[in-house]
Amino acid sequence: MKKSRLILGLDIGGTSINAGLLKDGKLIEKKVIPTPSHAPQEVILSTIAEFISSYFSYDIEGIGIGIPGLIDSKNGIVYNLENIPAFTKVALKKYLEEKLNKPVFINNDANCFALGEYKFGSASKYNHVVGITLGTGIGTGIITNNSLYTGFICGAGEWGGVPYMDSNFENYCGSKFFNTFHEATAKDLAEKAAKGDKKALDVFKEYGTHLGNLIKYILFTYAPEAVVIGGSISKAYPYFSESMHETVNTFPYKSISDHLEIYTSTVEDAAIMGATALVEETTVPEVNIAK
Repeated sequence: MKKSRLILGLDIGGTSINAGLLKDGKLIEKKVIPTPSHAPQEVILSTIAEFISSYFSYDIEGIGIGIPGLIDSKNGIVYNLENIPAFTKVALKKYLEEKLNKPVFINNDANCFALGEYKFGSASKYNHVVGITLGTGIGTGIITNNSLYTGFICGAGEWGGVPYMDSNFENYCGSKFFNTFHEATAKDLAEKAAKGDKKALDVFKEYGTHLGNLIKYILFTYAPEAVVIGGSISKAYPYFSESMHETVNTFPYKSISDHLEIYTSTVEDAAIMGATALVEETTVPEVNIAK
């Protein structure tokens, strides 16, 4: 009987580190700890290593990590994380492999989200897919010709910094839109919208227009067959989907936009699942860095 592969996936964010162990296509032993985001680099690295070590009662084959920002995925170097200031240039792969003696694979968290959707969700039926995560910021992962496209140091798809209106898409499609322009959180407004509050519904209508414009930019650039939306703000999808679709429908090339499918993620913990796929797709070598 073939032994099940046990692969650990981590999704490292500015507020929390989420992890799960992949076994037979499902996550077991899911855990979460706070991210010591404003601690010195050594403290953060030690925290990550200790968290991973808590899974070592299992015979883990490899470790996949999704983390926001620019990543040299080949060498596992993390650059300039906005939400973790001490991570300006960190050789995370080298540190963890030397510390834990396990193979480690690292990529951008939005890329992991898209990969998780493609490998474990309904996005698998498409050749060209873009995954959008909507939260504190925005991130996009790109699947093109059935492969993850990352560009140089995972810089492809960083739409948050693209100029839009009087600033950029990050300020209009992430949580800053609600905080800055409407002095509220998306969660609070969603609760009010669910009760039919007109002001909250109007805010989400405006938000949907901005997100629709972002998707139009993506259509011009990548022409995907599907866009999968995830992240905390996606839970409010019923309140912004109509205006979003109305905006996308103004895209000039109807042969592309009429073919496009837009839907919210149904894969639980897609970013963690995608992180495990970084290992799943690799023939894992024996790591013995201690020599």
